[in-house]
Amino acid sequence: MQQTNYSLQQVKESLLTAWEAAWDRGHVDSLDNVFHPDFQRISNKSKNISTAQALKQDILTVREAFPDLVTTIDHLLVDESKESIAIFWRTNGTFTNDLQGVPATGNSVETRGSNLMKVKEGKIISEEVTWDQSELLEDVGVPSLKSAFESAENGVVVDDLSGVPDLAALKGFNRQFITGVTVVTTKDECGKPRGLAANSYVSVSLEPPLVLVCVQKTTSTYASLFKSTHLGINIMSNDQRETIGVFASKGDDKFADLQWHEGPDGSPLLDGSAASIEAEIKERFQAKTHTVFIAKVKHSEVAELEPMIYKAGRFFDGAELQAL
Repeated sequence: MQQTNYSLQQVKESLLTAWEAAWDRGHVDSLDNVFHPDFQRISNKSKNISTAQALKQDILTVREAFPDLVTTIDHLLVDESKESIAIFWRTNGTFTNDLQGVPATGNSVETRGSNLMKVKEGKIISEEVTWDQSELLEDVGVPSLKSAFESAENGVVVDDLSGVPDLAALKGFNRQFITGVTVVTTKDECGKPRGLAANSYVSVSLEPPLVLVCVQKTTSTYASLFKSTHLGINIMSNDQRETIGVFASKGDDKFADLQWHEGPDGSPLLDGSAASIEAEIKERFQAKTHTVFIAKVKHSEVAELEPMIYKAGRFFDGAELQAL
């Protein structure tokens, strides 16, 4: 075995001290004492390679979201022959502040992972990790749609030798798709009704009765919807054109001049809708700028009213349909 002027036991002790200072107290510069200048961090999940500086920023970001974060080292194994150290760890913390656009829930969260570290010249030269922030979001309850986070070179295939997605063409494609018009509703933490207009409603299955709605993170209703256990989905009737204008606006109290009633679990359901359902939110998936909500229908109402139709930025009377 190659002779060295350091021992892995010394490296291990220095590593534990720096790890605790960085992850549990936010003193990220302590990692400089144990990292080699050429340090690289490799995610086994995403295959991304990052630097020590990027790791420091990740730690600070996580600690901002989980200010009471505490790490426990369950196992630490040293392999003298391969000059490597393996750490098996878990952390506990309260989701106090938003993380990557995900609203804080106030819930206690446990996450765990393992790191395989290679040592060179008495310093950590590289580490392979099973954990990254996407793993933490899964533990929070919001797994990511992997395709939404692929690098640019894995973009949309188009009939163009450039290989670059034509966003205008994609928007044009979407504008040709005719949909219904819905208002998605919920209540905030103070019990105030909230809602937004959406045409991204999809029926996933009848058995079980699952539905899907995709919501942009920048909408004012997003945080309330994310933290809620239930949501309402209202299919707009031909008589609700003004209602759609209200929910497409940025008004603070969109329900002030509307008639509505509560579903069995408290979700606001709009009077005069062609149909309404109340559903329990079961799963949330991150899709970069949006979150996909999967919900199980618990209550439904259907009226003898014709639904409104949307195409290419315009609304149409759903009663004047003719068979082709």
